[in-house]
Amino acid sequence: MRSLFLIACMMLLVGCMIGPDYKRPDINTPDSFRYATQEAQDTANLTWWRQFHDPVLDGLINEALANNKTVKIAAANVEQAVGILTQARSPLFPQLSYGGSAARQRGSEMNATPIPPTVPNPQNAYQVLAGATWEIDLWGRIRRITEAAQANVLATEEARRGIILSLMASVANTYIQLLGLDEQLVIAKQNLVSYGEAVKLIELQHRYGQVSKMTVEQARTQYETAAATIPQIESQIVQTEDALSILLGRNPGPITRGKSMRDLALPPVPAGLPSQLLTRRPDLAQAEQNLIAANAQDRCGKGPLFPHNITDR
Repeated sequence: MRSLFLIACMMLLVGCMIGPDYKRPDINTPDSFRYATQEAQDTANLTWWRQFHDPVLDGLINEALANNKTVKIAAANVEQAVGILTQARSPLFPQLSYGGSAARQRGSEMNATPIPPTVPNPQNAYQVLAGATWEIDLWGRIRRITEAAQANVLATEEARRGIILSLMASVANTYIQLLGLDEQLVIAKQNLVSYGEAVKLIELQHRYGQVSKMTVEQARTQYETAAATIPQIESQIVQTEDALSILLGRNPGPITRGKSMRDLALPPVPAGLPSQLLTRRPDLAQAEQNLIAANAQDRCGKGPLFPHNITDR
């Protein structure tokens, strides 16, 4: 009996986890692509949008990171996952409860049996209750649930990082697209002026019989076509500004420009990138954490097959 008691105590103290732990599979990958350079790794560690040397773009990205609604939702999802993790770990700790009551009673003096003088009337009655409840994780079920919840927290955090990276790329891409539309508008207006001068010249040539009426109409058609492109570009500029405003967490409105498209500094493009950069992608890290959570949930699903609820009061 003593041996059985010692074995039972050891099982209660140590416990055993259900199923094997998650182990990342070994993948044979090269250290880098061919013609990889040291500048490649340095470039990957920089805030890449600063390489355009446009302070306005830097300010827009900072504003988007602070006010973007999707980023705030992603941060709230992380807090929610942390709360679920705390709830999943709670059965590992004792659950304390307490309560109390008080009553004041007065006995009737008209009873056949009189109340002895030594007994106070009325009487005060007090009651205090306290208890503790806990679950001994004998088969590791709670630890598996905690492992799954922790993996979900990490996966949610990686999803938040992915949203941030996508947001920065979208802001930079939309801003550069807006600068490109500005250049197109300038060129379209210059073309309109050139076509207008050409129409005047051809009309003068037609007056002196050097060109036909068809040539004049063709020149006017080119002028009207160039004039029609200006409202289209202006409409695209307004739509792009509205899209960028939404990314920034603003109401739709105009966007301040910094440098022009021609004045932006072109960042250097490295010859190759290390293969280890793939492990830094948030979507891949999120997928791995989801796999860890699925592995833990699969194991903890077998927990109800074993006795696990041990309580005391």
